[in-house]
Amino acid sequence: MQNHPYVDLNAIAWAAMDQYGFIPAFPPSVLREVGALGERVFPDTPSNPRDLRSLLWSSIDNHDSRDLDQIEVCEEGPGDEIQVRIAIADVDLYVPVGSAVDRHAAHNGTSVYTGVETFPMLPDRLSAGATSLLPGEDRMAIVIEYTVLPDGSVKPGDIYRAIVTNRAKLVYEEVGDWLEGTGPIPRAVRETPGLAEQVLLQDRAAMRMKRRRTEQGALALETIEAEPVMADGRVSGLAIQQQNRARCLIEEFMVAANGTVTVFLSEAGLPMIHRVVRTPKNWEGIAREAAERGEILPAGPDAGALTRFLIRQKAADP
Repeated sequence: MQNHPYVDLNAIAWAAMDQYGFIPAFPPSVLREVGALGERVFPDTPSNPRDLRSLLWSSIDNHDSRDLDQIEVCEEGPGDEIQVRIAIADVDLYVPVGSAVDRHAAHNGTSVYTGVETFPMLPDRLSAGATSLLPGEDRMAIVIEYTVLPDGSVKPGDIYRAIVTNRAKLVYEEVGDWLEGTGPIPRAVRETPGLAEQVLLQDRAAMRMKRRRTEQGALALETIEAEPVMADGRVSGLAIQQQNRARCLIEEFMVAANGTVTVFLSEAGLPMIHRVVRTPKNWEGIAREAAERGEILPAGPDAGALTRFLIRQKAADP
């Protein structure tokens, strides 16, 4: 077996952060501010949050995630409607505008995942501690409500602050296998009264929304994501992240939540930054590819026709 020279991937990651203008380490001023929080779970706030700790909240995330920023719960409503509540970690309470933590977060703009090392936007004491929606811990959150109608359309609801408690941290792979009928019911689901029915209701809501979006032309593109497996500072292998029903559930919930927030901000007259999905420049080339496979696409770009073509191709050649 050939021995390869040692490459310090962590050093390369730090150098890349510097190269692209990020600040890889938290300045002392940031650490001092976070340290001054002490053990406070709820900082002072002028609002009167609702108490939603009695609801059967749960999270679905990666097995090693500690910064849990989202939990969800559903309730059946009249006329086969499903009310969805998404609770997002209320980081804003802990990061005042203009503070050292706020300035650092504004500079970096995001957490950076290099595969070998993660450079979080906020210190762990916040992202994986005081604001993380950890199981069994009371936390402040921003709750986004919307209703999924029988046809999969979404009726936006209210947005407000609330106190919530995550009842169970679930894992994508375990929940996905269970929902797809290829694995057992996850232990946390089995041992939490009512959670099995709750997750199945969430899945029903998500599948409705997915079907509706597909009918409207949303492209169902699946990509393969590989993450390095590290051992003693070296890459020992690659772990492939597979798309499954649990990931689809969370994706659909967040698409609908984002739409609800958009309506909320629009009605409040607040400016927003939108991401635009542009019309394909090479539609003629796409149409030729389809023709080679015995399909005819419209002369002009048509998202619905393209989606139906891709679905048929996947069914014919998974």
